[in-house]
Amino acid sequence: MFAYIVRRMFQSVIVLLVVGLVAFSMFRFVGDPIDNMLGQERTQADIERLRTELGLDQPFPVQYFKFLQGAVQGNFGVSYRQGRPVSTIIAERAPATLELAFVSGFLAITLGIALGVFTAIRRQGVAANVIMTISLIGVSLPTFLIGILLIYIFSVELDLLPSFGRGETVKIGNWSTGFLTASGLKALILPAITLGLYQMTLIMRLVRSEMLEVMRADYVRFARARGLSDRVINFRHALKNTLVPVITITGLQLGSIIAFAIITETVFQWPGVGLLFINAIQFVDIPVMAAYLMLISVMFVTINLIVDLLYYAIDPRLRVDARAT
Repeated sequence: MFAYIVRRMFQSVIVLLVVGLVAFSMFRFVGDPIDNMLGQERTQADIERLRTELGLDQPFPVQYFKFLQGAVQGNFGVSYRQGRPVSTIIAERAPATLELAFVSGFLAITLGIALGVFTAIRRQGVAANVIMTISLIGVSLPTFLIGILLIYIFSVELDLLPSFGRGETVKIGNWSTGFLTASGLKALILPAITLGLYQMTLIMRLVRSEMLEVMRADYVRFARARGLSDRVINFRHALKNTLVPVITITGLQLGSIIAFAIITETVFQWPGVGLLFINAIQFVDIPVMAAYLMLISVMFVTINLIVDLLYYAIDPRLRVDARAT
């Protein structure tokens, strides 16, 4: 077990170094941040001075090494646009994105698994067929279109929910939360549904498919022949044996919720890290872009490591193979 964790962590470090190198290389072709930081009356001397201050006159390997050295210490440099530490800016925006991702992920997992089990058990029922038909909307429509439709229905036509912003927030230490205010909770509903709908339908259809496959297995038939109740068979045997592929997709989708919250945050003008990244691209704010991509990479690598460890805990065959090797 320990050797397995060490090996996976070493692989994760290699992945992070490669992602950082690719991202840092791509940013060289986005544009020159000097053009956005200096006015039209800038002189060549001003350009050279600012380029030296930012370290852009140094070779690319030196810039990349300094970026990694600072990133390990939690220092991602200074924003070219705001002139403040990037870590401070991200810390201010992170609560909004994390709360949105938490609610979206919770809805996606709970409703996805519950509806998946229901549609598998009642696969011939009218309700199950209606749910499966409606789920095609979440799979087929792009996220931004779902958000616009929800805004039109619940904000424009019904005037029930806000169409943008985060609402009122409350500071608890360094954390700002909208969970404790009525306007904050109302503002969270539409973006959370928009962000979590695709993940929910994907998890639901996967759970249903795996449940139907497992319920046709010989050991399930043997359990029925022994006279076990449907509840025991469905939840103790069938559902448990669908968890390995479900954990894989669920883990990746949870990472996607944060990584691809960019679209939802843009549609609803949600003041999170995703919207910060979009603004950073417009202003060629390389430190912010690099920090965002590195943090997303760390998150995905961590989720994948957790998923692998859950495999090890859930599937006894993996433990047997590990002892055999």
